[in-house]
Amino acid sequence: MSQVLSDNSTDSSAGSASLVTVSELAAAKMQALLSSNADYLGIRLGVVGGGCAGLQYQMDPCTSTEEGDIQQTIQGVGFYIHPMVVPYLKGIHIDYTEALVDGGFRFSNPNATSTCGCGTSFGI
Repeated sequence: MSQVLSDNSTDSSAGSASLVTVSELAAAKMQALLSSNADYLGIRLGVVGGGCAGLQYQMDPCTSTEEGDIQQTIQGVGFYIHPMVVPYLKGIHIDYTEALVDGGFRFSNPNATSTCGCGTSFGI
């Protein structure tokens, strides 16, 4: 069974704030991506080993839920997060920049004790 969080909800795994926050521009870009395929339910947000700082963010279109997923809908975008990565992502903010150099999604993670220069990997 999935656990569902609303935009303004809290729970013990998310602490006193939403698990994820997203800028309007990032949400619009995600909605555009998700609208390209009717099978996409939302965004699966995760963490994998790798990158300069040891861990990398993983963000992919989600076509199915997994047992135990924490589900949060923000600005019309559904996020699906496995409970094991909550400690790494709790409080993360996702933004988007259209800059010609280094444009794309940007992650601001209050749990990160180190980050790489490109902003796609972090350490805890």
